[in-house]
Amino acid sequence: MLKTETKLSHRFCVAPMMDWTDRHCRVFHRLLSRRARLYTEMVTTAAILHGDRARLLGFDSREHPIAVQLGGSEPAALAEAAAIAVDFGYDEINLNVGCPSERVQNGAFGACLMREPDLVADCVAAMKARVHVPVTVKCRIGVDDQPAEALSRFAARVVAAGADLLVVHARKAWLKGLSPRENRSIPPLDYARVRALKRDYPDVPIVLNGGLVDIVQMQAELADVDGVMIGRAAYQDPALLLAVDPAFFGEAAPAASRHEALEAFIPYVEARLAEGTPLSAMTRHLLGLFNGLPGARAFRRHLATQAVKPGAGSAVLRDAMRFVSEHALAEAAE
Repeated sequence: MLKTETKLSHRFCVAPMMDWTDRHCRVFHRLLSRRARLYTEMVTTAAILHGDRARLLGFDSREHPIAVQLGGSEPAALAEAAAIAVDFGYDEINLNVGCPSERVQNGAFGACLMREPDLVADCVAAMKARVHVPVTVKCRIGVDDQPAEALSRFAARVVAAGADLLVVHARKAWLKGLSPRENRSIPPLDYARVRALKRDYPDVPIVLNGGLVDIVQMQAELADVDGVMIGRAAYQDPALLLAVDPAFFGEAAPAASRHEALEAFIPYVEARLAEGTPLSAMTRHLLGLFNGLPGARAFRRHLATQAVKPGAGSAVLRDAMRFVSEHALAEAAE
């Protein structure tokens, strides 16, 4: 993919999030935005090479454009895993160089690789030699006490190795002393550092990640970077995605409302129920859909209590939707 095409395709991305951005979540997000770039949860190379690939990598065709995020640090293994993922139909291979969890560090990958730009470059080069889709890297601005110029050194090596795009979480990661959750909020945001990186590499697509919650703010950031990536904001308030296609791509959203998106999701839910997927595995991604609106609490409560029951079906979702409609009518009548 040409750099210009990569810039356009990554104007808005939904971050890979462990235990959150599974295939059910991604299908629902796609019903809210046709154009947002979606990412899988991180999948380790060992899991792909030795595990149940259909379970780990399977996805619904409507999820395109879809990227798989890989976790690993061994070039040959990453190249093989990337090739397998492309055979499954993924549009992009993304390498995790940002996760600070102790488990990931023990596997010698994630954010600790910020200290080993030569190794990351070797990983990128190995994957580029095996696959025809973009190979991208998601990283931090640095780890622990690394100086500001560490990001530039890191970028220089991975870009020279062929990385097609960098997603930069604008916080350092503290590998000791902070939990992964704390690492998402305690280290201060430094958007200026990411903007400076873009000035240093004007021809390399740079996507800004970290702390973005408002569509207007995200649009403003596009003056200095090529794209934005949001995580928790998209998951906890998925209705935000209804504004993405109009705001970032000049196109109508695929659904006119939250209710319309849910109606479109029901056939998918029923198909997965028929395969034996529990209803709660799908509805857990919907809990924040009506946040801030009348009936949101009743919607969440009904799904949380009823979707977990044995044999729960799509009627549970329809009932939850009705609660929102009833509350909205009641408020309008007051």
